[in-house]
Amino acid sequence: MKLAMPRFGKASVVGLDIGSSAVKAVEIHSKGRDKGFELRSLGIAPLPNEAIVQGAFLNSSAIVDAIGEAIDVGRIKSKEVAVAVSGHSVIVKKVSLPAMTREELEDQIQWEAEQYIPFDVNEVHLDFQILDTSEGEGQMDVLLVAAKRDLVDDYVQVIQEAGLTPACVDVAAFAVENAYEMNYTPQPDEVVALVNIGAQVVNINVIQNGIPAFTRDITTGGNQYTEEIQKSLSISFDEAERIKLGGNALEQNQEVVPQEVEHAIRSVTDTVIGEIARSLDFFTATAAESRINRVLLSGGGSGVSGLDSSFAERSGLEVELMNPLARMLPSKGFDDDYLATVGSSLGVCIGLASRKVEVQ
Repeated sequence: MKLAMPRFGKASVVGLDIGSSAVKAVEIHSKGRDKGFELRSLGIAPLPNEAIVQGAFLNSSAIVDAIGEAIDVGRIKSKEVAVAVSGHSVIVKKVSLPAMTREELEDQIQWEAEQYIPFDVNEVHLDFQILDTSEGEGQMDVLLVAAKRDLVDDYVQVIQEAGLTPACVDVAAFAVENAYEMNYTPQPDEVVALVNIGAQVVNINVIQNGIPAFTRDITTGGNQYTEEIQKSLSISFDEAERIKLGGNALEQNQEVVPQEVEHAIRSVTDTVIGEIARSLDFFTATAAESRINRVLLSGGGSGVSGLDSSFAERSGLEVELMNPLARMLPSKGFDDDYLATVGSSLGVCIGLASRKVEVQ
């Protein structure tokens, strides 16, 4: 398991985002620093409802099929993939430790982790990143990451069954950070909250001075909209999903949006914003000298009508949709309208695709 840090080079990997509603596969190519990136391949395949529930793989064969379909749709030949994990089985903590070399910390990391990780350290994959943010003499700040082995093993298994090779396992919040750094130029001392709204999990990563200052995953997301619409109209999950995305259950009179749908969307938006706002308020309360300057929303759930404006009104912060393709130059054959539609949902896989295979 590896922390997500931007890496550029010819030996790139396929960014494979195995979400709970879809699988996305992306290949990109760096055209050189300050020259942008080329979007070479993109494939998206839907997943059946409840194939993945709260991080648990309940229908592995459907996930394997969706991975294969995404690879085929994208006409991707490479076999090396980077994947991301998130949710309650992943812990990210910024901790202060006595100053030591990386080699010394590698020898002690398991013992140090026991004090901060609420899991048996023998049942997790551990990794860390030493941060240059220490304030006290003889101390250093370390970003500590732990993911349950069972979770990582599930991802590795479906990837291998799809005929691919897992090159690295990353953290979804850090992958989104990579995509942000590829496409935006942060201002000095700017504090940015990256909020990636998936179908079942929201990844929050507050970036300060170019490093993660606060990272949290919360269990909420786009599926709450679908489930509320499904309940309000007494229709199937698939029909409710189609309505959420702007269609109509009968694919007729698409300009007419039932009042029940509007009410359901507003209700869920209030709930989702409330959950995210509480996490951001917690960061603000525990980092007295830091104030979030703006919020960038990404993920499939970020495009729900009125979410960004409601978030801005509720929080008083500057809120905008993140564009993971802002500095991306698409290869010939990509439809601009299609990329505009799916672009905000590609933060994780674009960030993963920035990784390069590290030859040991």
